[in-house]
Amino acid sequence: MIIGLTGGIGSGKSAVANLFKTHGIDVIEADAIANKALDTGSQGYTAFIKIFGNDYLHKDLSVNKSYLRKKIFTNPRLKKTLENIIHPIVGETVSNLISLSTSPYQIIEVPLIYETGSKDNYDRILVVDCNETLQVQRASSRDSVDQASIKKILSNQASRDQRLSIADDVITNNKDIENLQIEVKKFHKLYLNLLKD
Repeated sequence: MIIGLTGGIGSGKSAVANLFKTHGIDVIEADAIANKALDTGSQGYTAFIKIFGNDYLHKDLSVNKSYLRKKIFTNPRLKKTLENIIHPIVGETVSNLISLSTSPYQIIEVPLIYETGSKDNYDRILVVDCNETLQVQRASSRDSVDQASIKKILSNQASRDQRLSIADDVITNNKDIENLQIEVKKFHKLYLNLLKD
């Protein structure tokens, strides 16, 4: 069984993912794979240079990701072109990791399931939800970024209602870590029971 774990910035996705790991569940982080997809010398890097050229490279020939982020933030077509390079690499890597996994079910941590229309890739969708004020506070203190920048990121993500519309399961993360541990334990039991049926 494949669980898609999603939530907005600062909702606590990573904290939830780490708690599932304590129950022996394999968690695959799509973002981490995506971040490595353009590593120097990789298949993604070669494809990237073919399309984007050398304008996006540092002096050491690695991809200048902050410059790239700025450019795609204001250019949807460029963003789509980049996604067409990265998404297939992420998909293939995730499939390989699932096939190697020995845990009873797998969790794929993906920030943008709603936005990419990829909910059908998972058996269940688990959304980590919290109120927006808390999201902004957490994300800005974690990333040392001002709250206005976090709000801008939030405005480019799916709304809470959109994300909740695709949820099979919801963990509300407005309280402390102890509460989160209880919630994760509850869903871990649920998933193990579903596998028995």
